[in-house]
Amino acid sequence: MCGRFTRKENFKNLAALLGFPNPPILPPRYNIAPSQPIACVRSIPGSHEREWREFKWGLVPSWAKDSSIGNKLINARAETVSEKPSFRKAFKQQRCVVLADGFFEWKREGKAKQPYYIRMKNQRSFCFAGIWEQWRPETNDSVETCAMLTIGPNSIMEPIHHRMPVILQPQDYDTWLDPRIQDPQHLAPLLQSFPPEEMEAFPVSTLVNNPKHDSEACLQPLN
Repeated sequence: MCGRFTRKENFKNLAALLGFPNPPILPPRYNIAPSQPIACVRSIPGSHEREWREFKWGLVPSWAKDSSIGNKLINARAETVSEKPSFRKAFKQQRCVVLADGFFEWKREGKAKQPYYIRMKNQRSFCFAGIWEQWRPETNDSVETCAMLTIGPNSIMEPIHHRMPVILQPQDYDTWLDPRIQDPQHLAPLLQSFPPEEMEAFPVSTLVNNPKHDSEACLQPLN
C-alpha cells in the first residue's frame, strides 16, 4: 500500500510533460497522510485540457451513502481496479496523476515497524497513477476525492513491503490522462512496478508515524 508520501518541490520540471504550462506555487509537504488534500493533475471533464486540482485523499464513490468509506479507499490494487465496484467507473473515465517526490513504507522488524523513505536516486519528482471521484452529499457542496493505485513490489521494495505505489513513466502520462482511452487492456501495461535501478530506500525516524509532524526531520536518514 501507500499511506504517506512527500511533495517537497514545485512541479515545474513535470509541467511540460503534463501539458500544464502554469503550475501553481505549492508549499513543501514532508508527511502527506490520508484524508488530507493532495496535489493532482487531471483532464478537465468534457475537455481535452488539463487542470491542477487538490483532491481529498481517500476515494468516496459517487454512489456512497457515507463519506467515511473514503478512509478505507486510499489505495486501489492495479490488478483489480477495473473490476471493483468502488473503482471501476473512475478507472475508466476519471484518472489523474498525483504529484510526488518520495513515499514512506513500514518494514516489520520483530514487534516493531521501521519506517523507510523511498525516492528516485536523482531525487526528481514523479507521478503516481491515481483515480478520482466526485461525491455529492445531500446537504453540502460536492467533494472531490482520489485514490492511488498500487502494484507488487520491485526488488527495492520487496524487503520492505509486499506492495508499492504505481509510478508512471513520463511517456505514459498522456495515455493515462486521456479519458477517451477506457479499455483496461490498453491501460494495463502502464501499471507496473517501477525499475528498481532508478530508486533508493533508507530508514528514517519514527517521527513520520505521526501525521502532525510535517518537516524535513521526517526524512533524515538513520545513522
